[in-house]
Amino acid sequence: MANKILFAPKQPEVILEIARSMTPAGFELVVADPGTPDFIQAAGDAQYYLGLARHMGGEFFRTAPNLKLVQLLSAGYDHVDVEAARKAKVPVSNNGGANAIAVAEHTLMLMLAVLKRVVRFHNDVVAGKWRVANAAEIRVYELSGRRLGIVGLGNIGKKVVRRAAAFDMKIQYYDIRRLSEAEEDAFGVRFVLFDELLRTSDVVSLHVPLDDSTRHLIGARELGLMKPEAVIINTCRGPVIDETALFDALKANRILGAGLDVMVDEPPKAEHPFFSLPNVTLTPHSAGPTWENWRARFRNGFDNITRVAAGRRPLWVIPELADDAR
Repeated sequence: MANKILFAPKQPEVILEIARSMTPAGFELVVADPGTPDFIQAAGDAQYYLGLARHMGGEFFRTAPNLKLVQLLSAGYDHVDVEAARKAKVPVSNNGGANAIAVAEHTLMLMLAVLKRVVRFHNDVVAGKWRVANAAEIRVYELSGRRLGIVGLGNIGKKVVRRAAAFDMKIQYYDIRRLSEAEEDAFGVRFVLFDELLRTSDVVSLHVPLDDSTRHLIGARELGLMKPEAVIINTCRGPVIDETALFDALKANRILGAGLDVMVDEPPKAEHPFFSLPNVTLTPHSAGPTWENWRARFRNGFDNITRVAAGRRPLWVIPELADDAR
């Protein structure tokens, strides 16, 4: 009898074909949308879950009592109830950095978009306004020589470092898990305390998971520490920033600008306060899924599933459950 992998939520057929073509021999891939009768039926005897997290709490784990692994295609896992997973004794793994290149590239793109006023200039050109902005009033800036402060130096943060170095940025970081001195030298980064990073960085880029310790990590106090000419970039999770505090700081020009791929409510409500600001650039949580990394994410996911099926320990278990998986 084949091991059953429950894949959810449904994706476009061309992506499902990639998944089916990569499914290892001896495994059955069953596709269903969460909350549907097909999902509930398939979950009953599924040994593995592969896909994106969709409110995975106690009810989910009770519906799938035979799970040996929850294998996410995403880096984030904030929709997983970690305590429910622990109680069910099911390890939860993220995608092992499969989308790290994509998010790192998007991060640099947002830095450039904010500092080069890309959206403003695009809208001007489309409206028939050619170089109407005063060069002194609407200033554009270079990345070269600017100090980048990375908060969270995991898979994505490290790839941001390598790309930012190509722009001749000076790079510092803060992480609760500090690198060794040799690693810092190899990456060309310098460790600073969190408040020092905020005070001294020209660009602050956030790369942390969302949990109780990082929710509203950036609030009014933290924004108040930043330079008036600094920008903040968020490609991790929306609630890491207090949106009300950020709106106030941007509206009052207490910081130069923000580039956000994530928001508290996704999609945001109509007439969101950010929509009225000229110094914020928004993208629709689109940093992670590139066409290239669908294969990378499936490759990591299926590899981890086959490891567990063979009796080996899973890779990339989320930190909160890492000790339980040993």
